[in-house]
Amino acid sequence: MTIYQHLGIFSDLVDDARRQASLYPLAVPGTATQRKVRDILGFCHGPETPLDVRVEQTWERDGLSGEWITWAVGYGPRTEAYLLKPAGTTTPLPGIVALHDHGGFKFFGKEKIADGPADTPQVLVDYRNGGYGGRAFANALAKEGFVVLVHDTFLWGSRKFPLEDVPQEIRNQTQAILSMNSDPTAMDEIGFYNQATVVHEHLVSKYCNLLGTSMAGVVSHEDRIAVNYLLSRPEVLANAVGCIGLSGGGNRAALLQATHDSIQAAVIVGLMSTYDGLLDHNVFSHTWMFFPFQWARVGDWPDLAACRAPSPLLVQYDLEDDLFTPAGMRAADARIATHYQSVGHPEAYTGQFYPGPHKFDLEMQTAAFAWLKEQLESKTMSN
Repeated sequence: MTIYQHLGIFSDLVDDARRQASLYPLAVPGTATQRKVRDILGFCHGPETPLDVRVEQTWERDGLSGEWITWAVGYGPRTEAYLLKPAGTTTPLPGIVALHDHGGFKFFGKEKIADGPADTPQVLVDYRNGGYGGRAFANALAKEGFVVLVHDTFLWGSRKFPLEDVPQEIRNQTQAILSMNSDPTAMDEIGFYNQATVVHEHLVSKYCNLLGTSMAGVVSHEDRIAVNYLLSRPEVLANAVGCIGLSGGGNRAALLQATHDSIQAAVIVGLMSTYDGLLDHNVFSHTWMFFPFQWARVGDWPDLAACRAPSPLLVQYDLEDDLFTPAGMRAADARIATHYQSVGHPEAYTGQFYPGPHKFDLEMQTAAFAWLKEQLESKTMSN
């Protein structure tokens, strides 16, 4: 029997689960798998139109025109978003939904990857230096000739729970944890909130399950609403829309690729592995978005990402990513490649491996932007 450090004396639970029913069976691309994804996620069977859309502010900065937009999704506070495009644009352009990460950082959402009309707070400058090569990649992408939408999703930024709505027990626990931290920023408003919502995510995920969905299902629902808003814009080519994100943003990109037929190209960065490759290594460090309830009985994570093959897909892997094992990433790459081969379009999938830790640095951004441009321009010329 394999002994799992996280399960200890319950390590035989894994083998018994496999005896109960198959784990991570091969779910082949096609409408049947796409339907199963939607059924498991929930929140996939109603209207997904942004409500009461408002343009709150416009600006021009660094060669880009920007709009601060808000809309309602039908529950919770209004969603805030930035729309970025090259200044002086007169003809329709390909559109991209840029998806912010998880990062254990829920105080901000869109601002982690996009500059708006105000100066960027130092805490976000530092954050981008860690994972994004020191820049707002959404703005850089817009300068490449795209209309880029960046929105807050469920639990982040404008869509976050107010701290007073986080149970007192969680706030007390957070206070106790942070009181032992020598970093003075840990106890500031942002640091406290981010720590409190680590535990709060477990509570929210329980509620999602109780309501017949999952955190993945609600987040993806809100992301599809954002795609539909982007599609409504006259300066966006409706047949040339893609999505891109790092880490939790890559998680969201995989879900969008699987559930929105208008996504014509998707880039998943730093969020790809087989589930088997996570066992006893990385489960603790991942978000509930990565584990839609019961999907493991239907297919593997690479199957979900590839279920719309041959829709173009780029996955970027970091070889020293401490959130995944190299074996799990390599196995996922091979599994996705097999799916695209099975539908007769192996060229529609690209897997790129980079040295270094969990990141979306400038080299990776350059490659991803060029790939998106190639894929979406080909969609434009073919229609």
